[in-house]
Amino acid sequence: MMSSEESRKTETKDSLTGLRREVAELTVLHEISKVISSSLDLEVVTTNLMGILHEKMGMERGTLTLLDAKTNELIIEVAHGLDRKTIEKVRYQVGEGITGKVVAAGEPIVVPNVGDEPLFLNRTGSRGDIKRGNIAFVCVPIQLDKKTIGALSVDRLFQDSCSFEEDVRFLTIISSTVAQAVRIHQMVEKEKEQLADENLLLRRELKKKFHPANIIGESKRMADVYASIELVSQTRATVMLRGESGTGKELVAHAIHYNSDRADKPFVKISCAALPDTLLESELFGYERGAFTGATAGKKGRFELAHQGTLFLDEIGDISATTQVKLLRVLQEKEFERLGGTETLRVDIRLIAATNKDLEAEMRAGKFREDLYYRLNVIPIFLPALRERSEDIPLLVDNFLKKTAKENRKDVQYISDEAMQYLLNYAWPGNVRELENAMERAVILCKGDTLHAEHFPIPGSKDSPALTQTAPQNYGANEGRDSDDGTLPNAVEDLEKRLIQQALAKTQGNQRQAAKALGVTERILGYKLKTYDMK
Repeated sequence: MMSSEESRKTETKDSLTGLRREVAELTVLHEISKVISSSLDLEVVTTNLMGILHEKMGMERGTLTLLDAKTNELIIEVAHGLDRKTIEKVRYQVGEGITGKVVAAGEPIVVPNVGDEPLFLNRTGSRGDIKRGNIAFVCVPIQLDKKTIGALSVDRLFQDSCSFEEDVRFLTIISSTVAQAVRIHQMVEKEKEQLADENLLLRRELKKKFHPANIIGESKRMADVYASIELVSQTRATVMLRGESGTGKELVAHAIHYNSDRADKPFVKISCAALPDTLLESELFGYERGAFTGATAGKKGRFELAHQGTLFLDEIGDISATTQVKLLRVLQEKEFERLGGTETLRVDIRLIAATNKDLEAEMRAGKFREDLYYRLNVIPIFLPALRERSEDIPLLVDNFLKKTAKENRKDVQYISDEAMQYLLNYAWPGNVRELENAMERAVILCKGDTLHAEHFPIPGSKDSPALTQTAPQNYGANEGRDSDDGTLPNAVEDLEKRLIQQALAKTQGNQRQAAKALGVTERILGYKLKTYDMK
């Protein structure tokens, strides 16, 4: 029998051993809590967790196995000491082997010596000859919302004094912590999937919004534009959009991008006329920290941001000679350096440029480089002015009426024939943009459900853009000033006569074609010819 002294020493030793273990467990739990709060990446968290169990508790080959909801297989998420290639090869079915049985039953299993256990599969092969290893194996379930979602297992060298009950208790605590990490991981992944779905939906909506079919216009000139968009969208060619301000060049650029194979990549735009030369260069090419006063951090330029996507340079005719040289290099070599940097960056972009300037004249005047012009003007698309496609005005008016009425919460639904004729007779030097602004103003001013001519204070004298088709004037510029004829009806009559004469001259007297060009019926044209004695 053990003496009382020996018994007391044994109890003291056991007490000290238990105390040391409790301290070690508390230390491990504290470190694990810090690991879990340090990252949202499940693999990073569990890899660090297994390392802590190995270093602090002497637990070898810690392994986290999770249930794949789609395949109903058990997959190793992380295994201490094993490489990813080995891990990816191992799969378990629920109920298969020790790990499979733990997941199936939701209860822990302890194997004192894996060499004596036929159910132990050792599929990773990391333990060598398990018959000679004298290795103990402890596996506990990981449960989340009362469902077993995986298992946590560790090896310990087989020792008679080893307390497996304590190991199971401690690993069960760890498994509940791992379950919360898994929950966070699932929430993050779900949010990522939702964001990806929303992003995909938004891109589809953008693609639909900027589809050529949704660019308003059915005229022959616009049909040619649609055909060009369809043709160039499937290529990588640089496109030059030409046309007056307000004709919809940016809308066409969007349509080209969202109908190309780069539709799911970035569409980056910049107006070259909106920025001074020095700022434009930094916006295009980016800059390094310290490149200039105020550059406290590096910044990517538009070329980098548009990598694998489309870069739209609006008002390209306004860039300086210095910027032209750098832009030419990017187009030729597909490479550049940030301001203040030495690293050469390569980009893969689709470039679309736009201008309302006569680049040929600019080139002859020495203001625009000839070599850059030919680099940009690979595929030119000319956008017609609104006065050149007046038959599209009713469609545009109807669209802008519905849009602006909804945005401004106005119950305006109709436009009078007189007002429509008034809009058809105006030359629209500001093109579609000017028409949209005029419609918005008219809707706001309207107090009923129908727009009338008085809601469109567009100049109507002989000196106005409607007659001369020169530079636009501000709305209301002629208000309160009499025309040369003294009355508005006389000015309108003179305007109608002139437009009819021009239409008949263009169509060589063909009244049907002239009526179509004017946006009226042949009957109305005949009536006007008779009224004005123009036959």
